[in-house]
Amino acid sequence: MDPDAVAKAFVEHYYSTFDTNRVSLANLYQDNSMLTFEGQKIQGTQNIVAKLTSLPFQRCKHVITTVDCQPSAPTGGGMVVFVSGNLQLADEQHALKFSQMFHLMPTPQGSFYVLNDIFRLNYA
Repeated sequence: MDPDAVAKAFVEHYYSTFDTNRVSLANLYQDNSMLTFEGQKIQGTQNIVAKLTSLPFQRCKHVITTVDCQPSAPTGGGMVVFVSGNLQLADEQHALKFSQMFHLMPTPQGSFYVLNDIFRLNYA
């Protein structure tokens, strides 16, 4: 397994899904997953999806600038993925800069789920 390839594929899938069908992000989280969104802590698949679908915009486009990843433990197969980029909201002239960190953990089926997710807008 190439961690960089896994991270790149995950990031492409996550933001494509976020931009087109946020409800489907539920497949990436589990009941022990935690999201910190602009300082607000949210736990559990249903609560996380409720937060993401209640954001005050319907259409957006993420443009990824960087993706960095590291193994999160010597054994276990988890990884930390750090993303930076721009978030373009529909009908807005200027994009918002953001950073997001994912702690991915392997599933018994051979895929990954998001254990931890931290999102912040970066204000200039």
